Amino acid sequence: MTWPNGDGPDILVDDGGDATLLVHEGVKYERLFAKTGELPDPEKFENKEFKIIIKTIKDTIQNEDPQKWTKIANRLIGVSEETTTGVHRLKQMAAKGELLVRAINVNDCVTKSKFDNIYGCRHSLPDGIMRATDVMIAGKKAVVLGYGDVGKGCAAALKACGARVSVTEVDPICALQACMEGLEVKRLASVLKDADIYVTCTGNTGIIMVSHMAQMKNNAIVCNIGHFDNEIDMEGLENYPGIKRTNIKPQVDRWEFPDGHGILVLAEGRLVNLGCATGHPSFVMSNSFTNQVLAQIELWKNRETTKYEIGKVYNLPRELDEKVARLHLPALGAELTELSVDQAKYIDVNVQGPYKHSEYRY
Repeated sequence: MTWPNGDGPDILVDDGGDATLLVHEGVKYERLFAKTGELPDPEKFENKEFKIIIKTIKDTIQNEDPQKWTKIANRLIGVSEETTTGVHRLKQMAAKGELLVRAINVNDCVTKSKFDNIYGCRHSLPDGIMRATDVMIAGKKAVVLGYGDVGKGCAAALKACGARVSVTEVDPICALQACMEGLEVKRLASVLKDADIYVTCTGNTGIIMVSHMAQMKNNAIVCNIGHFDNEIDMEGLENYPGIKRTNIKPQVDRWEFPDGHGILVLAEGRLVNLGCATGHPSFVMSNSFTNQVLAQIELWKNRETTKYEIGKVYNLPRELDEKVARLHLPALGAELTELSVDQAKYIDVNVQGPYKHSEYRY
């Protein structure tokens, strides 16, 4: 974010929304400082990661340039974002009139959400768990918290390994989908006593709290593959009276409660596929990153047009989504059937695509 001449980047490629958050919080506190002379106070916030953001902003105001983040925001053409939570943040800021840049939502491209979130997690979740613990997944009772695209991939992987899988959900549609896939839909409280593996996949905060972990069976495995670091209550765990932490090996910790039972927490509650394995396979990430590159090109090409307005969030055009898929098919030896002109007219599409209208849900 800091460039030699101090003016910052032209475009942001974001993954989780943290770079976008840093710029926007920086602008907010620089405006406050210019108006009142008040510096941001990191100690007013509980979240460790957010404290670091606020401390960074305080340091730049005091020691570097009290207008650093404002200058960066003014220079930025836009941002492309590839995570569910990051896109939620962008849409919230846009709705409040607080978004300072143009934004393209890469997360909801079919070749990102279905590939990274479903197929990537389907591959890398069991990889991370098995590298970390060497546990046999077959026969275990596994709980997947959240049945969106990430949860769907994780549940499929665990089921394929022979686990008996339950799902927790707040969304009745996702819950019904889980039932139709042969999965049990339960509340977390219903499965705490006998589940062996817990995987958070929601993209939300405060999903597994220390009060839940205190009730789990001995040596239950707890991990996260959803949002970066706040789905599992690590702060509550660290501050639990009488808790004892034993590091088994890097990224694997056993937390023993005063009653003698313990749980295994992987990757310190952060992303288990990154902390305990090597993330998604390169082919899946190639789909995601191609979307990001095309979004960046789209923003740059239209930097002086009105196609993308400042303060709004846009989906990557469907024809670019299809282009990503088309570019990857030769590596798999796939042969696409071609529409005839009559067939294209019959379903009201172009012969060269896009082949689905924007309302279509893959």
